[in-house]
Amino acid sequence: MKLSQFKLTEKRREFLEKKLKIKLSQIKKAHIEDEKNIYGENLIGETTLPLGIVGPVKVKTFKSKIKKYHIPLSTTEGALIASVNRGCKAVNESGSVTVHIKEIGTTRGPVYETKNLGTGFWFIDWIEQNEKEIKEAAEKTSSHLQYLKFEAKVIGPYTYVRFYFKTDEAMGMNMATFATESINQLIKKKTGINCLALSGNFCLDKKPGWLNFLSGRGISLWAETVIKKEVVQSVLKTTAEKIYEVWLAKNMISSALNGSLGFNAHFANIVAAFFAATGQDLAHIVEGSLGITATKILTNGDLYFSIHLPALMLGMVGGGTRLEIKKEAIKITQAKNRHELVEVLGAAVLAGELSLLASLSQGSLAEAHQKLGRK
Repeated sequence: MKLSQFKLTEKRREFLEKKLKIKLSQIKKAHIEDEKNIYGENLIGETTLPLGIVGPVKVKTFKSKIKKYHIPLSTTEGALIASVNRGCKAVNESGSVTVHIKEIGTTRGPVYETKNLGTGFWFIDWIEQNEKEIKEAAEKTSSHLQYLKFEAKVIGPYTYVRFYFKTDEAMGMNMATFATESINQLIKKKTGINCLALSGNFCLDKKPGWLNFLSGRGISLWAETVIKKEVVQSVLKTTAEKIYEVWLAKNMISSALNGSLGFNAHFANIVAAFFAATGQDLAHIVEGSLGITATKILTNGDLYFSIHLPALMLGMVGGGTRLEIKKEAIKITQAKNRHELVEVLGAAVLAGELSLLASLSQGSLAEAHQKLGRK
C-alpha cells in the first residue's frame, strides 16, 4: 500500500512508523491544524519552529503617525531575536523608523513560441493594441485581481512576457497564474500563438535576479532612521564611524567583489523568520534577500541608516496564512492589511541589519553566538 492511498493523516503516519521502524511521536504531537486548512499532500503531521517576539518598535509612514508594533519571528538561530530586539531599542531611543512602500504587482512571465524575430515583435505590438481585452480576460478570473501592465522581450524564436497584477490582500501567485492562463487562452484564440510554458522564468518567481532588483516584484519597501550618536554608543556599543566602515567593506565592496545580488548584511535572516512565523511561502525568501543598505554619518555625529527591499512577496490571506497558528502570529503585529504587514517587516529588517553591522564593528558576533546559540 502507498502513502497516497491512505485517507487519514494518522494512518499515513502509522504506516510510515511501521515501515521505517521509527516513532514519530513529536510530529504527531505537533499536528494541531484542521486538515481542511492545510495545502499539502501525503500529510503525516506537522513540524514546529520556536517563536520569539521583538519590539515593540516605533514605526511611521509619510502619511501616518507613529505606531508601536510587536514582531513575531520564528527561528532556530540563537542570537537573531536578541539582535533584532537590540536594533529596535536603538531605533526607539532615537525616534522611529519611517517606512515607505510601493505596490509593484505579482508577476507571472510565460514564454511563447513565436518562431522568429518578425513574429515576436509583431506579437508584442498585438499585446499593446489589445491590452484592454487582455485586462478583461485576466480580471474575469477573480474579483480581487487587477491587471496592471506587461513587459516583453524577444529572444530568437521565443517571446517572453511579464504580466503584473495587483492581488488585494493575498500574495497572489495562484491568482496571477489563473489570470495568465486566461490571457493565454485569449492569445491562442486571437493569434494562434502557443504558450510554451506558463512560467517561463521571466516572472523571476523564487529566484534571485537583477530584473526583480531593479524593477521590483510584489511590494517594494524603503525604510530609514537616524540613530543618535549617544545611542550608538550606549545601546549598540560602538561608533557611527565603525559601523560605516564595516558597511562599506562588507555590504558594498565585498558584495561587488563576489557578484552578490544582496548588498546587505543579512536581510534573508529576518525575512525568513518573519515568513515562517506568519505563514508566508518560504521560497519567496529568495526575493526577500535582495536589497541594499545605505548609511551615512551626519555632521552632528548621528548615524543615518536606510534599507531598500525591492521584491517582497507576502500576504494577509491565502496559503499558509490560513493556518490558525499563523493567524495568531499575524495578530501579534496588529497589522490591519497586507501593506501594514510589509511595513512591520521592514522595521524588523532595518533593526536586524543595524544591530548586526554594529556587532561586527564591535567585534561581538562570535561572543553573542557562543552565549545565545549554544547550550
